[in-house]
Amino acid sequence: MNRSARQPVVLSIAGSDSGGLSGIQADLKTFAALGVHGVTAVTALTAQNSREVSASRVVSPALLLSQLDALHADFRIAAVKIGMLGNVAVARAVAGWLERTRLRNIVLDPVVVASSGRRLLSAAGLRVLRDRLLPLAMVVTPNVPEIEALLACRVADAADLRGAALALRRSGARAVLLKGGHARGQDTVIHDLYADARGAREFTHARLPYSARGTGCTLSSAIAAGLAHGRPLRDAVNDAEAYLQRCYRRALPVGNGTARALVHG
Repeated sequence: MNRSARQPVVLSIAGSDSGGLSGIQADLKTFAALGVHGVTAVTALTAQNSREVSASRVVSPALLLSQLDALHADFRIAAVKIGMLGNVAVARAVAGWLERTRLRNIVLDPVVVASSGRRLLSAAGLRVLRDRLLPLAMVVTPNVPEIEALLACRVADAADLRGAALALRRSGARAVLLKGGHARGQDTVIHDLYADARGAREFTHARLPYSARGTGCTLSSAIAAGLAHGRPLRDAVNDAEAYLQRCYRRALPVGNGTARALVHG
């Protein structure tokens, strides 16, 4: 082993899940499993467990920027994953920082709707995400509720998913990975749709008889890890989809909630 070789560094800009199932915690588990060093800029602190979120607080833009500047001053950041932003001020701070630093390999997971259906980002925050962060991202990875929030539309079937991919690319996204796990109905197969300038590709997975937390965080973090390793985007997406399915198939119950925890590695 070459002890002088540096491990690629991936930055996660996201919220903290005190239950360890999603957010920053899921990102770090994914990074460690895929051989990259994870660094973090926490956008929000939450009090949550496997059943509920009981409290949350978004950090100040000044504190967030202090975290980001400290990391940028010391680490050679090979990729960035963006998750929960929390409010419009934080969204603006992240957009401005990325515009100044010109970091590459940005994966945007637009966490704008909670699993309960509660909106996590205001209309003004959504505009910042669409107008400033979307054009900076190499790929954006929304699920169905997030697609509907971003585009103010309804996604009911595969045709709607393809239309949403086209609309997001017209809005400035270079590539999109639309996650179909939250699609309406009781399909036994989950359809994810990837699209870029070269065309579209569909990923299909059997719907397992249980739910798991942190799937979106894990998928976007795995893409960022692949990019940090120098994988072309399409290969990084393919690898990440396979990784998530491995984690999902091995998911185990934790706490007293109904959702399982992904098993990384």
